[in-house]
Amino acid sequence: MSARSIFAAYWTLTAAVLSPLANAALLEEVVVTAQHRSQSLQDVPVSVSAIGGDKMMEAGINRMEDLQAYVPNLTVTESGISTDIYIRGIGTGMNQGFEQSVGMYVDGIYYGRAQLARAPFLDLARVEVLRGPQNILHGKNSIAGAVNLITADSTEYFEGLLSTLYEPNFEEEVYDLMLSGPLTDTVGVRFAARLREYGGFMEDLFQKIDGPQYDQQTFRLKINWQASDATKVSLKIEEGSFDSLGRQAEIINDEPSTSDVFLFTGRTEAEILDDTQFPGVVNVDTDDSVRNNYQDYKAASNGNYSNNDTRNLTLNVTNSTESGHEFTSITGYMHYEYSDLCDCDATPAKLFKLELGEDYSQFSQELRWMSPGGEKLEYIGGIYLQRNELDFRDKLIQDSDVVVQLLNAADYLEAGGRGDVDPNPLGGSPAEILGIGDAGNAVENITAPRTFLSTSNIFSAFLQATFHFGDDWRMTLGGRETIEKKTGSRKLDLADLDGNSLPVGEVDTVSGITFSAERHDLRGTRTEKSFSPLLNFQWDYSADGMAYFTATKGVKAGGFDARSNMSPSAEPTPRNPGAVVANQSVLIGTFEYEEEEATSLELGLKTGLLDGSAEINLAAFYTQYDNLQISIFDGTLGFNVGNAKEAVTMGIEMDGRWQLTDYLSLGGALAVMDFEFTDFENGQCRQDQAPTASNGVNCDYTGMSNQYVADWSGTFLVGYVRPISPTLGIGLGLDFVFTDKYNPSSNLDPRVEQNGFVKVNGRIGVGAIDKQWELALVGKNLTDEVIIVYAADTPLSKTIFGATSHTGFLEPPRSIAMQFTYRM
Repeated sequence: MSARSIFAAYWTLTAAVLSPLANAALLEEVVVTAQHRSQSLQDVPVSVSAIGGDKMMEAGINRMEDLQAYVPNLTVTESGISTDIYIRGIGTGMNQGFEQSVGMYVDGIYYGRAQLARAPFLDLARVEVLRGPQNILHGKNSIAGAVNLITADSTEYFEGLLSTLYEPNFEEEVYDLMLSGPLTDTVGVRFAARLREYGGFMEDLFQKIDGPQYDQQTFRLKINWQASDATKVSLKIEEGSFDSLGRQAEIINDEPSTSDVFLFTGRTEAEILDDTQFPGVVNVDTDDSVRNNYQDYKAASNGNYSNNDTRNLTLNVTNSTESGHEFTSITGYMHYEYSDLCDCDATPAKLFKLELGEDYSQFSQELRWMSPGGEKLEYIGGIYLQRNELDFRDKLIQDSDVVVQLLNAADYLEAGGRGDVDPNPLGGSPAEILGIGDAGNAVENITAPRTFLSTSNIFSAFLQATFHFGDDWRMTLGGRETIEKKTGSRKLDLADLDGNSLPVGEVDTVSGITFSAERHDLRGTRTEKSFSPLLNFQWDYSADGMAYFTATKGVKAGGFDARSNMSPSAEPTPRNPGAVVANQSVLIGTFEYEEEEATSLELGLKTGLLDGSAEINLAAFYTQYDNLQISIFDGTLGFNVGNAKEAVTMGIEMDGRWQLTDYLSLGGALAVMDFEFTDFENGQCRQDQAPTASNGVNCDYTGMSNQYVADWSGTFLVGYVRPISPTLGIGLGLDFVFTDKYNPSSNLDPRVEQNGFVKVNGRIGVGAIDKQWELALVGKNLTDEVIIVYAADTPLSKTIFGATSHTGFLEPPRSIAMQFTYRM
């Protein structure tokens, strides 16, 4: 049987099975611009999910993190000092030196920094999520996928919208305003604003506040000018801030210490910290909230905050010729800055704190030439230029008397194990030598300031051409050539609280052993050239069905590590010139990492059914990643960047819609995935795990899966909208979000594995038939699932207390809000 006969038989059989249920109801066509042309979603040869702006407002999708519930194989998670975005098990770890493997684009402008994923959504026309490497038309490091955010344009006639949402339990308030319409016959304007406040769902027992508290505001002005019959100009100006107080993290488990150093064998970190006296030497003097070391939406800290400001400008000029060709220029300027305070030890004990700040600016210019559609040969080509500058600074602050006393006691019991052995003119046994027991004094009131600077210049040229072989067959060839030059520098010092550099001495020894931090000053330059090809075949096997096959290669540039606390050199920490014995440690960090490559194969099927009332889409994929960029927590306070030699991800994705009647609709998506590190010997060891790699330091992850990977996940959506009177209508919606178990930790510690769950979101609303107004109840997580989205080893719990402890970041529990919308 021929391939055409097989596909025809499949389509005929499916239609025959469902035909008794067919009716006159039709699906609304979804139009996307995933390939820069306006196309029906069913004609795009990519595994893509699209969500309209109305759905996002109705479902309370306020930012990227909310989007993941409706897009299988997409994970967006805010952690302590970063934001993770993963598609099909591939993403970028926690490091300010990284750009995201999942590219985010707003009106064609690349948003590659993790912090920007925290920005709130505002007045969007739709969001398109493209899975798999997208390095031709979306060519800046989109090696795992791309998220396109398209903001709404001005309207031909005046329109306005005012929407408010109030949720009493967590004190959430959202206010949206939109005004749009013509100023003249050729100029249209759209203004949008959003204000959001959120009271938080985690109780901080020590601070006596709830968190994370959000204070967000975003303002956008968009001007559309029809300069001539052939030329359109769009100017967008946007400014926003999104600040938070507290965070959604708590210690979720705390196992007994196995160390004899502090004579605390069998006691947890919480029990140690709860003592008012430590062997008669240390006065911990902390709050009894430290004993809250289990998951209950209650935390205890000395304070966390994040203050963020963004601004961007986008200028889009499009000129259409009489022959149908289209020339587009997209100019973008984007800048943001933030300052964070992280009490990363996750306890109210005064152990340490971390200040972080980042200042980033980016200028980009894209020139694109697109042929008219419907021709035997269609093509899109262009050039892309980008320059960005990053200034990242952070500072570990150790101003705690508790740490000083703990380290002094440990140094005494270890006979100098934490510091240097100093000269003793009086002689005596090792335990009597003067200086033993003074390691904590060496790090009293110190800071470890770090500066990371990076500049990147990018030039690329791309071309994608589609050849039509008759009415049924099409072949697409594409490629992008990229040249990127980066410079980077990282400097870490040991200083007093005023920032004055300290002389080399015991402070270096103790910082190395306790904090895994050493002074260094590193600089580098790298230039990379890469080529990303694409081959695609499409076949219209029926009037309503299309099959495609894609083979592509993606490349993500290498760079420099911003977060390692150590030099990559194997040289020991500096020696104390006055010590009889300098207790040196050898710390090996990272600075430079290599480019990442992905080779991907995808076979897809998009089928319309029941005379336009239903559709089913399937995609099977296989992707091999070489030199996968990873960020590994060093078990203490820092992160080291490396490359996993090889990983493979494969699976099947399915989505569909069905308009059963004029009033009732169903929709859903399902993803089945398998991920395996096929060669990864330099992974991070878990707490209490002995090294298994050949270097005697790391653990071999070969054969293991990855963070955030679930064997299956998906959504099932039910919508019901109908009139209940000549002037009123009612709308009901239920969204079932389900997943198998997954591990939210980068070191795949089984002690923090998240169990599978089914989360239900719902909405019921009543409003005018003409949609002028609507009043609705919006429910999230109605099943009240406890969902850990990110987990990590609690910093210092092992290195100081010998206790195994984990900190988890959680989604909010059940909430029900009232929403009112008025349209003008």
